[in-house]
Amino acid sequence: MKKLISTTAIAMTVASGAFAQEKTDFKLAWSIYVGWMPWGYLEDSGIMDKWADKYGITVEIVQINDYIESINQYTAGQFDGVSATNMDTLSIPSGGGVDTTALIVGDYSNGNDAVIVKGDGDLASLAGKPVNLVELSVSHYLLARGLDSIGLSEADLAGVINTSDADMIAAFATDDVEAVVTWNPLVSSILEDPAATKLFDSSDIPGEIIDLMVVNTETLEANPDFGKAVAGAWYEVMALMAAGDEEVLTAMAEASGTDLAGYQAQLDSTEMFYDPASAVAFTESAELPATMVSVAEFLFDKGILGEGAPSADFVGVEYPDGSITGDAGNVQFRFDTTYMQMAADGAL
Repeated sequence: MKKLISTTAIAMTVASGAFAQEKTDFKLAWSIYVGWMPWGYLEDSGIMDKWADKYGITVEIVQINDYIESINQYTAGQFDGVSATNMDTLSIPSGGGVDTTALIVGDYSNGNDAVIVKGDGDLASLAGKPVNLVELSVSHYLLARGLDSIGLSEADLAGVINTSDADMIAAFATDDVEAVVTWNPLVSSILEDPAATKLFDSSDIPGEIIDLMVVNTETLEANPDFGKAVAGAWYEVMALMAAGDEEVLTAMAEASGTDLAGYQAQLDSTEMFYDPASAVAFTESAELPATMVSVAEFLFDKGILGEGAPSADFVGVEYPDGSITGDAGNVQFRFDTTYMQMAADGAL
């Protein structure tokens, strides 16, 4: 399951200092998604162990089959980091009071998520229609952004029908389903239907659905070698992928339940930051704060920006230049380019 966000953020604040001690053993959690398959490969190939040994630590990378459960476990302190989107990081750990840093900005969805209608039409033709999607997910966010782009809102629809991703392909084939919003590989399957028309996808909002490896801020600050080892291992695999290493890519494809061609097709609609310098440039861009404000407003509108959030500014988000959006007195989400920059500089 990809990127489904919790209907309520965890009402938990980890006691200050609980993670702040120096230590040598670390655990990261990840779940199946095209841009996160490298985490599994890092564990299976021994590349993570090699980099951890370099810094005298251990880093265990654990696959969790339920994406939201992996974030919940991280938020509860069972992991030092987790693969997550920018939206889910803001709503769950950061909204729940766990200070979290984006250590690796890995990619953004560039067509993996799409709004699809049955028959001909455009976004305006969704007015008065029901739309099936996974509620409170990036699909819901994509729909909201699409409607907003033409001056419509969810209120102009006949309604949003919460539909499991497991049921989405079958649902589209039924007569009473007129439109769906979902993600790959479901998008590719649905678009094989000659009646399906894609109206809007994540390439229309580039850079807004961002896939990260986030870690506990206090853990990272107390243990910089943890950040160095993880960044070094990640970018070693990025270089192999960028070079088109078929053995590496095939291993990731098979681990995700597809073949090399299927995995490559998913990569084609994913803007991977293979080069650490490109990840740094994206993270330092002027567009990122605007994106995070938009995401915070969506989460607040849906009632899932932390327990009892009084406004869309409830959680402060800090950027590499020290600027902050949201509440500067409640910074719980940080974009830090330190370790990606070290990788770019060959300093790991």
